[in-house]
Amino acid sequence: MHGDLTTLAELLERAARHGDVGLRFVDAAERAEWFPWPLVQSRALGACGRLQASGVAAGDRVALVLPTSIEFFDAFLGVLLAGAVPVPLYPPVRLGRLDEYAERTARMLELVRARLVVTDRRVRRLLGPAVAAARPPLGCVALDEVPEATARPEDVTPDDLALVQFSSGTTVDPKPVALSHRAVVAQTLRLKSFWPQPEGRTVDSGVSWLPLYHDMGLIGCVLPALEHPGTVTLIPPELFVARPAVWLRTISHYRATISPAPNFAYGLCLDKIRDNELDGVDLSCWRVALNGAEPVAPRVLRGFCERFAAWGFRPSAMTPVYGLSEAALAVTFSDVEAPFASRRFDRERLAREGRAVVAADGVELVALGRPLPDFALRIVDDDGRELGTGQVGRLLVHGPSLMEGYLDQPEATAAVLRDGWLETGDLGFLHDGVLFLTGRAKDVLILRGRNHSPHEVEDAAGSVAGVRAGCAVAVSWLPEGDTGERLLLLVEARRDVALDAYPQIASECAAAVRAAAGLHPDRVEVLAPGTLPRTSSGKLRRAETLRRWLARELDPPAAVTPLRVLAAAARSRLAFARLQLEPDERS
Repeated sequence: MHGDLTTLAELLERAARHGDVGLRFVDAAERAEWFPWPLVQSRALGACGRLQASGVAAGDRVALVLPTSIEFFDAFLGVLLAGAVPVPLYPPVRLGRLDEYAERTARMLELVRARLVVTDRRVRRLLGPAVAAARPPLGCVALDEVPEATARPEDVTPDDLALVQFSSGTTVDPKPVALSHRAVVAQTLRLKSFWPQPEGRTVDSGVSWLPLYHDMGLIGCVLPALEHPGTVTLIPPELFVARPAVWLRTISHYRATISPAPNFAYGLCLDKIRDNELDGVDLSCWRVALNGAEPVAPRVLRGFCERFAAWGFRPSAMTPVYGLSEAALAVTFSDVEAPFASRRFDRERLAREGRAVVAADGVELVALGRPLPDFALRIVDDDGRELGTGQVGRLLVHGPSLMEGYLDQPEATAAVLRDGWLETGDLGFLHDGVLFLTGRAKDVLILRGRNHSPHEVEDAAGSVAGVRAGCAVAVSWLPEGDTGERLLLLVEARRDVALDAYPQIASECAAAVRAAAGLHPDRVEVLAPGTLPRTSSGKLRRAETLRRWLARELDPPAAVTPLRVLAAAARSRLAFARLQLEPDERS
């Protein structure tokens, strides 16, 4: 490791000595534009001068709302050279939901107290309402419209902030994760060191379609290429979603060795890529196909390995991993030189006892590997007591790339960072020293690689006339054998609602969620009053609701007659059976 390099500016300075590697951008026609690291540095210095001429000073937070392009890196690296803090945000992608986008973007700008918003001319036309609401002191600019000025790069220390990031698509009141230069560089070094370099070769090359406002796209793909230094080829994420075969063709064409993606992307390749789109493709160069950022489905991993073996894809390349934004990305890696591993565990013992017992006919879970160098894991119960091997509990992480905290939110930070350990909000266990996850304690929905607040879904369902006030729970789960997480909505009916109205309530709840949140519930279950589990203070327990539902333990209260119980169960099954959505309709 290059332990003497502790800031991103130092990594850029060293990479700029290598003109044979850099950034490559692939467009919709699959044409490439190439920018060697010396040119990347030169452009970043130019952006630094323009930013300083716009009034940006050391320590300022600068929001970046830019697509995958060299202009993103002009701004990102230029902000760093100016001693300021870049805050990448997602650009508008759906013109039909601009009001919602403006509201969320304005909230993120306010949370980080952005001094300036940097965008391009096209996106700026859509940012007006968000900028007007947040009122950043230096306004909103496209850098190519700012006159050139001499750059005065600022010195920064390893403890200075390097980046503030939001998890992709987080909706209601997202938390800004503050990462120091020390943390980001530490993560970058460990990512590079975790897999061995092939013999006779010193540089790996990567391909990524992941958004640059996402930690997996920026920290996981670009920064390791900066540190090597090496080359990374970038594809616009909207191009991948429309034509996923472009991803595999690009890997083959540029002989990439590393390319990561969330689980849903591998499933999308299975569903949408036709054989004739892969003429001449050779994936034998792909050594590390990282799979993380959302629950990993064994069926998807197996299906991808089997389907694309005909084009040279090797099972040993598929590498499940675990990480989160608060750790600057990765925490555990599977063996990068062996096929992915999974084990089956007794479903009832997991659900009822919180204990992992190997069973040939049990639920299959994918092994997520062991901690990266200098990382450690703990599994604890709700009172913080450490649990033994095979016991399910809350996952805590310790390591060199943990966040400084949630920016300007000391109470939220104190709730998850204690004595150097990060409360991840995930539930899991260790088996033979390897991490397996069983669910999430934190209240977040993950659907097709995007995070969503359950509150928005629950509030929409609560607006339906037949639903008891405050009695709706939204959770996401990964059905065994399926290719992606599904959205489950459970609501209690009002006491004066007849059982034969339950299917209609379910339909109205699904319609309300689609209208309010743009999400399509895969299942809506209407339950008898008093069914949903609560804390002693009356708060709904989402994780416990999902656990009981999966274990078929979600029984109505004793006050409900047996006849009513049976009728309610039948009506509920009918309700969600009618709401099964076709795969191409799901969010």
